[in-house]
Amino acid sequence: MTRSLNPLADGFDQARAVADAVLFEGYVLYPYRASAAKNRVRWQFGVLVPPAWAGTGGEHDVQRTECLLEPREGDRLHAELRFLRVRRRTVERLADDGTFTEVSELELPDRVLVPWDEGTEERVLIHAPLAELTEDQAHARAVTFDLPSATSHESVTDEEGRTVGRLVRRGSRVKGDLRPQVEELPGPYGAVRLSVTVRNITPVASTADTGREAALPHSMVGTHLLLGVPGGRFLSMTDPPEWARPAVDASHNDGTWPVLAGPPGGDDIVLSSPIILEDHPALADESPGPLYDATEIDEILSLRTAALTEREKREARGTDARAAEVVDLVDSMPEAIRERLHGAIRGLRDVTGDDDVADSPAAGLSLPDGSGHPWWDPAQDPEADRTPVTVVIDGETVGAGSRVLLTPGARRSDAQDAFLFGRHATVETVVNDLDGETHLAVVVDDDPGTDVRRDQGRFLYFKPDEVAPLKEAP
Repeated sequence: MTRSLNPLADGFDQARAVADAVLFEGYVLYPYRASAAKNRVRWQFGVLVPPAWAGTGGEHDVQRTECLLEPREGDRLHAELRFLRVRRRTVERLADDGTFTEVSELELPDRVLVPWDEGTEERVLIHAPLAELTEDQAHARAVTFDLPSATSHESVTDEEGRTVGRLVRRGSRVKGDLRPQVEELPGPYGAVRLSVTVRNITPVASTADTGREAALPHSMVGTHLLLGVPGGRFLSMTDPPEWARPAVDASHNDGTWPVLAGPPGGDDIVLSSPIILEDHPALADESPGPLYDATEIDEILSLRTAALTEREKREARGTDARAAEVVDLVDSMPEAIRERLHGAIRGLRDVTGDDDVADSPAAGLSLPDGSGHPWWDPAQDPEADRTPVTVVIDGETVGAGSRVLLTPGARRSDAQDAFLFGRHATVETVVNDLDGETHLAVVVDDDPGTDVRRDQGRFLYFKPDEVAPLKEAP
C-alpha cells in the first residue's frame, strides 16, 4: 500500500471538498443568469473588505479564528488560507474596422455573453513550527501577500472560428496578511489556544464611491482556513470535553467558526468557515455535483434547471463557466441519479441497527416495524388495493385527466397555497397515504415545468375538499 508523503494530504482533500461548497456558496444562484435580480447582489459570505470600507454595509476587514489544540507529538502547523478574488468582466464586439466596442451582450449560437463579476480562487500557505508561534515570536511568522492589479483579454469566436469579440477581465489589487499565534493554557492537559488572524490591508484610499460594489474588487470573498497539526489533537469547539469548556467559552471567533474536519474520528484537521457547520461535515452521497445555490435542495434545483427554456440556458452558459457546468450537468443527468435526489433517510440506523437499510434511498427503505414495505410504493403495499380510482366532489366524478380548480383552505399551513389558490390543474391520479387519507395528485396547467413533473412523478397533493371540478374542456 502506498503511503502519502504528507499525512494531512487525504484529510485536507476531503476538507477542501467541503470548503469548496463554502467558497462558492451563493456564487451564482438559480436561474443562473446575470439578468436575474438575485444575482445582482452577490458574495454574501466571508467578505473581507479593505480598511477604508470596513464597517460600511456590514462588512469587516478582519477575520479571527481561535481553537484549542493538544500538541502531543505534533510540532508543526500547516495552514491554508483560501478565498475568491473578484474580476470584473466586460464584453466587447469586434467592428468591421477592427476596433472593439463594449456592449451589454454578445449573442452566440450556444451562449449569450454578458458583463459579470467572476471569482478566481487564491491560496496562501503557512508551514511553521509551533514553537515559533508563541507571542514573542509570532510576528516573525506572519505572512503578507500582495496580488497586483491585472487585465487580460480572451478572444470570442463564432461557430466558423472567426473572431467576433472579446472578453476583458480586470482584477484589482488585493493585499492581506495571515498571523498565527499559540498561547499555552493553564492546567495539567498541555493544551494551547491556536489563533489565526486574517486581515485585508489593501491600501485603497477612501473616495466618494464608498459603496460595496466599489469595495468588492479589492476584497477577499468566501474567506476560510484549513488548519492541520500532524500528531496533534484539536478539540471540538462545538462539543468540547468538560475540562475544556471554560477555555472554549473564553475563545473569540470573528466572522468564522472552526469545526473538526477530515474523515470521521480524525482530530488533526480544522476547517474554519464563515458558515457554521457541524464537526466532520461531508458532502451528501446523493449530490451529483456543485449547484452553487444551497438555499435550495438539489432535487428542486435540478428540476427547475431542467425546465429552463433554451434561451435561458444559453444566457446561463454565457453568464459563467460554473453556471454552464450546472446546465450541462442537469441536461446529461441519468435517470438513476435524478431519482437519488429525492433524498435519503439515515436516521433509522438507531432503530433498525442495519447500516445498509439506513443509508438506502428513501424510496427503498423498509419500515421500522420490519414489514418490508418500501415507503410510498403502492405496488408493494397491500393497503394500496383500497385506493379508489375516482372520487366524487360536488356531485362530479373526478379521476385521472379531470380538470379542477385549486381552492386550498386556511387549515393548511403551506405558504405555497397563497400562490396556488384559484389556479387550474389536471388530476394525474388518486392516491392514499399511509394513514389512509385520500389525495388528488395534480399538476398546475400553466406551470412551465409540468412535463418534467410528469416525467419525474413529482406532483402537488390536495384533499378532495380542497379542489372544485371544472366542467369546461381543456
